[in-house]
Amino acid sequence: MRLIRTFAEGDEITGFYLLKNVEIKQTNGTPPKDFLDLALADKSGEIPAKLWDASPTDKEAFVAPMLVKVRGIVQSYREKPQLKVIQIRPVVREDGLNITDFVRSAPVLPVDLLHAIATTAGSFQDQDIKRIVEMCLAKASDKLMHYPAGKGMHHAFYAGLAYHVARMLELGEFVCRQRPFLNRDLLLAGIILHDIAKTEEMEAELGVVSDYSVKGKLLGHLALAYGWITESAVALGMSLDDEKVVALQHIVLSHHNLGEWGSPVQPQLPEAVALHYIDQLDAKLQAVEDAVDAAHDNSKWTAPVRVAENKQMYVITRRNAP
Repeated sequence: MRLIRTFAEGDEITGFYLLKNVEIKQTNGTPPKDFLDLALADKSGEIPAKLWDASPTDKEAFVAPMLVKVRGIVQSYREKPQLKVIQIRPVVREDGLNITDFVRSAPVLPVDLLHAIATTAGSFQDQDIKRIVEMCLAKASDKLMHYPAGKGMHHAFYAGLAYHVARMLELGEFVCRQRPFLNRDLLLAGIILHDIAKTEEMEAELGVVSDYSVKGKLLGHLALAYGWITESAVALGMSLDDEKVVALQHIVLSHHNLGEWGSPVQPQLPEAVALHYIDQLDAKLQAVEDAVDAAHDNSKWTAPVRVAENKQMYVITRRNAP
């Protein structure tokens, strides 16, 4: 079966893929006609696809995430590959396939990622910060084992959220050694907590976000995490005026940096400044890495990377190069 990252314009493709997203849309014609706007994926990447003239049966048969068998032709739309679907059907038991074989996952086992996060939390010298973080981790529960960090922007894969946090903790440890004026417990606690409420903000299965929850749409993960910190402090009998509680709340609320990016306040603690840029570095490098991995084997340029001002990346070497 052809991997998505090997698709080239003009190729006729027949194979099994993960239906990652599906939306019913209408053409601009008169009269408008329904079509399915799809996102197909495998472990090598994903590609947008269109099923034109979708029938009522088509609109009921396909619900993400699920495996499908597809026949189609690779076309170019706005200089990006897109699959025109000729035939598509849901996978049946007789196909002998497992959906987990098509799901892109973090390159580190989820259990190892959670162990690294828990070990860091357990290393905190400040017992109040330690207990708040451990209560919030317990609230996230086993969702950290599989949740992505986003729907499509960054770390949008199985266990992507835990991978993002673990990589940020590594960066945070380095920054604390380089800049010892930073409060290690506060910075690393902020890293663990900054995105933790995405487990309540999003509805996800197998690393694929199907939708945002009602709370996610109305509040967002920054406000939700602020609430988790508040609930934990109250449960521990801490004053909500406690400097450590306020500091953790500030770090979470400010980590997007700007109001137009979702933060009601800007970073005003050294640890908040550090966290914002560590978060940006990991998220942007992951997006660039994803683009490089998804680039066609014979291509020296990636697709435009949205978080890098929509610039293409030039690929000098590849991981599997001799």
